[in-house]
Amino acid sequence: MRNIGNAVFTGRPAARVALLTHSTSPRGGHVHTLGLGEALHRAGESVHLFALGTQLYREVDLPHTLVPGPRREGTTLTERTLDGIERLATALAARITEFDVLHAQDCIAARAALIARERTGAAVSVLRTAHHVDDFTTPVLVDCQRRAITEPDRVLVVSRMWRDILARDFGVGATVVPNGVDLARFASVVPAERTGGFLLLAVGGIEPRKGSVHLIRALARLEDPAPELVVVGGHSFQDFAPYREAALAEAAELGVRVREVGTVSDAELAGWYAAAAGDGALVYPSTAEGFGLVPIEAMALGVPVVASDLPVFREHLTDGVDALLPPVGDDEALAAALRRVITEPALRDSLRTAGHTTAARFTWADAAEAHRAIYAELARTPAL
Repeated sequence: MRNIGNAVFTGRPAARVALLTHSTSPRGGHVHTLGLGEALHRAGESVHLFALGTQLYREVDLPHTLVPGPRREGTTLTERTLDGIERLATALAARITEFDVLHAQDCIAARAALIARERTGAAVSVLRTAHHVDDFTTPVLVDCQRRAITEPDRVLVVSRMWRDILARDFGVGATVVPNGVDLARFASVVPAERTGGFLLLAVGGIEPRKGSVHLIRALARLEDPAPELVVVGGHSFQDFAPYREAALAEAAELGVRVREVGTVSDAELAGWYAAAAGDGALVYPSTAEGFGLVPIEAMALGVPVVASDLPVFREHLTDGVDALLPPVGDDEALAAALRRVITEPALRDSLRTAGHTTAARFTWADAAEAHRAIYAELARTPAL
């Protein structure tokens, strides 16, 4: 028996598990998959990652197989989705007898797992973690997402809000297993170079769900000197180029400085967190999230957080205690919260202290132990 963090493992693998993800970019679902997979692997579990892509965004302590993803140029989102499902399903079908549980982390991976099982007739269970539900509009994608939620043998979510949404909208009972933070990912930190002044760090790119336009309009309301806004990330399966271009054009018209860094390594992300932990803050005014892993990462590294008053954030954040949570989509309220965090050093100190306590509640070791029990249950009663 071994103690891993706060969890206790018996040393005997609960099941042979394939972790499935549609991407290799550092988006929330993929970051979750790697963190969970590494915690399971280090604890002696039999786990193997399958991901669509040519290179993982960071080195991992996890056995893995990369499946070349669909071509982006000249294709629609529908075409890329269906192509990704087929590619991953084909790769899984060839090795499906090696596993007891196929654990999918997204719509594409779940459909691929279900198709691979149907084609082979393998006695394997399909588990789905639904991080959030996308607002697809095309019939093919809407149907794909629905089936990826309703057809797996069991469904997990990372928050109570999404558990309630899946029950209400899909008639599916889901189990909540929260995310975790692995500070070892950020062990080697060299603060990123900045231009001076107060640093506002936004992680996730410029896209509708991240509330980017609201942030730009809020910044335009602040008095001089305006803070430096650095935007990290931006790679997505969907194409948000029109939204991004319109947002940047509006920023230029309003005189808001936006510095896009793009997709970065874990070491570079740690550097930006370190820079914001000094004279800065994380700003995360999302309009929808599955859990909100970025604020927890930032809190763990001593960065004050301004997010938005989403129900999913209120499950683990308290306005005015460990974060500032202005109403969703309220530019004026967001500006007021930013003004406070910029001008009140004592507030930043209190947010850092409380935020560190909040982040400490979320570990991958605890998440791994919860998953391990679920894997064991599914392995005992495989779908036929």
